[in-house]
Amino acid sequence: MTVTARSVLTRRALARLLLGWGTVVAMLLLRPLLAPPVQAGILVLALAAIIGVILVCAFGVVREAEHLAHRLGDPYGSLVLTISIVLIEVILIAAVMMGPGDTPTIARDSVMAVSMIILNLVIGLSLLVGGLKHGGMTHNRTGTSAYFSMLVVLCSLAFALPAVIGDGGTYTPGQAVPIVVLTIGLYVFFLWQQMGRHAGDFREVLPPAPRPDLEEVVADAERPSVVAIFHEHRPEILTRVMLLVVTVLPIVLLSQDMAVLLDDGLGRLGAPVALAGVLIAMIVFLPESITSVRAALGGEIQRVSNLCHGALVSTVGITIPVTLSIGFFTDRTVVLAESPTNLLMLGATLLLTVATFGGKRVGAMHGAAHLVVFAIYGITIFS
Repeated sequence: MTVTARSVLTRRALARLLLGWGTVVAMLLLRPLLAPPVQAGILVLALAAIIGVILVCAFGVVREAEHLAHRLGDPYGSLVLTISIVLIEVILIAAVMMGPGDTPTIARDSVMAVSMIILNLVIGLSLLVGGLKHGGMTHNRTGTSAYFSMLVVLCSLAFALPAVIGDGGTYTPGQAVPIVVLTIGLYVFFLWQQMGRHAGDFREVLPPAPRPDLEEVVADAERPSVVAIFHEHRPEILTRVMLLVVTVLPIVLLSQDMAVLLDDGLGRLGAPVALAGVLIAMIVFLPESITSVRAALGGEIQRVSNLCHGALVSTVGITIPVTLSIGFFTDRTVVLAESPTNLLMLGATLLLTVATFGGKRVGAMHGAAHLVVFAIYGITIFS
């Protein structure tokens, strides 16, 4: 093993991998015993074990993502974590769609839950803790404005337009094809601009406070290009990316087992079915959530925006075209139109987001407002 590999594949990192993948194998072996209905005590223990392992793996993902982000610099570092998690989420949704069950709203419900969690819960908590520690935090308004432009268009195409021009909340084949092409085209163009000539719009306005645990990878004020950084540190970067991916995978695989147990438990409690989707979305995006809060505590407010707003742009920009394509080629129904209540909540959230990041600084008061909106969204789930 090379010196680089030894510095990345530490005992702690290998222990996380062993725990995560060992639990995945154990769940495969125990799946017949955990088929619903499960005895209440066993159900609670199994859920606690799965969530505990997911948390351990999530902290491993966070650590590798932070090292990559500080090595590559934003927006490239944040994109590594965002794209890997979003792609895995899309694969999970596609697997559910292709399964034996009838799940025409799985994409809509998942993306809606992710939208509320990211824009209100994660952003709200990040702004609250960051604002209480640092006061008003200055962000790059040009970059955040680009995110909002994307979100308004993509969310409208995903949730509102099919209710107006679609058939029963679904796009017709003649409508789905241009929607897929336009969505992919807009998203690819955005990434090209974000990683190219406009990369500076997504960097911190003020230098963040130094992180003692990441001093070895924090770059100087004058950073070389990302290509130069990659060539210089290619073994380390590739090793960390591979470690991040293989640490994320157990989180998603275990979330499937957790979903079965949650459905069983929530069904006994009489809880709404949508609550399971919210809880699963929270677990899947846990690594990014933890990273966002840690970035806010470090005063890196633009990185919070890159992680959260960038994650949602990628989620909608990738998930909707993929699910529409699956529906088109497999003749499956894909219902995207949202209910009036959820459209109201989404509209209020987007409006609040624009108001929050429209000023020069954001702080704890903005975070509290976002958290209240998420609490209201939680109330609507039970209504």
